[in-house]
Amino acid sequence: MSSQARDVLLASCLLAATAPILLAFSRTPTVTMFNHLLSFLGWGVVLLTFRGQMQASGAQWRQAAPMMSALALLVGAALWSWWAGAWPSSLALSGLALLGGTAAVLWAAGCARRAQDQGQAAFHAFASAVVCGGVLSALIAVVQVFAPTWLEGGISQWIAPSGIVGRAVGNLRQPNHLSSWLMWALIALVPLAEQRRLLGWTLPGRAFVAMAALMVLGVVLTASRTGVLGIVLLALWAVVDKRLQRPVRWALWAAPVLYVVFWFLLSLWAQSTQHTFGGEARLAEADLSASRFGIWSNTWAMVLQQPWTGVGMGQYNFAWTLTPFPGRPTAFFDHSHNLPLQLLVELGVVLGGLVLGLLVWSLGLAAQRAWRVTGESASQGRAAVVMLLLIGLHSLLEYPLWYAYFLLPAAWAWGFALVSPPQTPPSEAAPSAEALPWVAHKPLQLWGALLACGAVFAALDYWRVVEIYLPSANAPSLEKRIARGQNSVFYRYQADYALATTMDPAILTPEAFSTTTHALLDARLMLAWAKALEAQGSHDEARYVAARLKEFRNPMAKEFFAACDQPTNEQALPFQCQPPTRSLTWRDLLQNAKP
Repeated sequence: MSSQARDVLLASCLLAATAPILLAFSRTPTVTMFNHLLSFLGWGVVLLTFRGQMQASGAQWRQAAPMMSALALLVGAALWSWWAGAWPSSLALSGLALLGGTAAVLWAAGCARRAQDQGQAAFHAFASAVVCGGVLSALIAVVQVFAPTWLEGGISQWIAPSGIVGRAVGNLRQPNHLSSWLMWALIALVPLAEQRRLLGWTLPGRAFVAMAALMVLGVVLTASRTGVLGIVLLALWAVVDKRLQRPVRWALWAAPVLYVVFWFLLSLWAQSTQHTFGGEARLAEADLSASRFGIWSNTWAMVLQQPWTGVGMGQYNFAWTLTPFPGRPTAFFDHSHNLPLQLLVELGVVLGGLVLGLLVWSLGLAAQRAWRVTGESASQGRAAVVMLLLIGLHSLLEYPLWYAYFLLPAAWAWGFALVSPPQTPPSEAAPSAEALPWVAHKPLQLWGALLACGAVFAALDYWRVVEIYLPSANAPSLEKRIARGQNSVFYRYQADYALATTMDPAILTPEAFSTTTHALLDARLMLAWAKALEAQGSHDEARYVAARLKEFRNPMAKEFFAACDQPTNEQALPFQCQPPTRSLTWRDLLQNAKP
C-alpha cells in the first residue's frame, strides 16, 4: 500500500471512529443522534476510500458465513416485523440501516485482512483512531471531574458538561459508554505499543505507558461497573496470551493495580477537598444492580409466555410496558439490558437461539483464527477478539450495540478477526488490490456511498423534529412544526410523541399513537394514550393502559390516580380506577396502535 493510500485510510478511520466519540454538538430530543449519524458518515467514507482485495471472496465468504447468516436472519426478522405492521417504518428503516451498515463494514474488514499488503495498515489505522478517541476522551473526563466550571459558556460546544456530579461521561454523555470506549482504546493500544507506532509515527515506550495510565484514570473517573470488568479482562488477557511482548504483558497485569491506586488517590482527594468522587457515591447507592435483576426477571417471564414467536423485533418496550408486572422496576426501559435475552424475547427461542448460536460460533471462530496467526501482526487479530469480548460483556448489562459508534467499530474488529490472512508471501500473492479495476471494488464503493449519503440525509431529516423541540426565532406554530416533523422518514415517532403529549387527548385519533408507542412508552405518553382511548370509546383498553401505568408508581401520574383514593360509589369512579371488564394482553393494544 502506498503512503498516500495509508494516509487516506487513516484519515477516514479518524472520521469513522474518533470523531463520533468526541462530538459534543447535540440537539433535543436525542442528545447523541449526531454522534450516531457521524459514525455512519465516517464508515461510509472508509468504504469509499477502501481498496479491498476481492479475489479472495470465496474463502472469505466461507469464513464469514456464520456471522453473515446471523445478520441475514436479523434482517429477515426486521422485514417481517415491518411487513406485519408491528414495527413502524421510521423505526424499522433505522434498524435495517444499522444491520446493513454492520454487514458492509464487517465485509470490508475481512477484505482488508485478506489483502497481504493492506491488513496491517488497515488495522493500524483503525487502532490508532480508537486510541486517539480514548486519549482525548480521557482528557475530557479529567476536565469534567476536576474542572467542571470550565465547561460553562462556549467551551460546552467542545466538551459536554457531565451532568453527574463527580463522574465523567465524555462527550457521549454516558459513563458506561465512555468506560467501554476507554477500555477499547487500552486494548487497541497493545498491538500499537508492540510496534511502537501510532498514527504512522514511531513513539518511545514511555509515551504508550503515559497514554495507558491516562485512560485507566479515565475509566476510574467514570465509576462504571463495566470498567471494572474491562480492567479484569486486561489482566486475564495477559495471563492467557503468552505471545505478547513481556513489557506489554506486565503493563496489562499492572492495570488492575493502577486502577485501585487511582481509586484510592481520588478518594483521598475528595475527602481532603470536599469534592465528590463518583466512585464512592456509586458504592453508596442502594441498588447497585440499577434494577437489572428486575428487568431480566420480567424479560425471562415474557420469553416463557411466548417462547416460539417472541414479541417481534422492535417490540420489546411495547410488550414489556403493557404486560402486567406488579413488582416491575419503576424505570421505563426500552431494552432488556442483556443481548441474549433481547434476542430470545423478540425473536423467540428457536430463531433467537439460532442467531445467538451463530454469533457465539462466529466469535469462537474469530478467536481460533486470530490465535493461530503468527508474525509481526499476530497481536492485531487477538486485540480485535479482546475488543469483541469487552463489548460482549458490556452487552450483558447494557445495549451499546444499538449505537452506530459502537456497532460499526465492533463489526470492523469482528470482520478482521474472523477472516484468516493469506498464508502466501507477498511476491506469490494475488495482485495488489490497487491494481484491480474499479469494478472490483464497486460493491464496497456503493455501500460506502449509501452509508455516507444516508447519514447526511438522516441529519437533515432529524432537523425536522429538532424544530419541534427547539424552535428557531421565526419558527411556525407548534401544530405546523409537528405536521412537518410527521413527514420525517426516520424520526416521525418523535413528532408523534410531541403531538400525543401536547394536544388534547379527546381530539386525538389512534393514528397519533401508531408510531410513538413503539419507541418508548413513558409516563407522559401512557397518560395521554389512556385518556385518548377512553375518549374514543375503547374503555377496556384505556383501563388496561392505566393499570400498567399505575405499576410504575411514577410521580407524574400521582394526580391522575388521586381520584381512586376518594371514598365514593365504585360506578362513579373514573376509568383509571376501574379494572377492564374483559381479559386483555399487550397484543390487543398492538392492534389499536398499529402503524
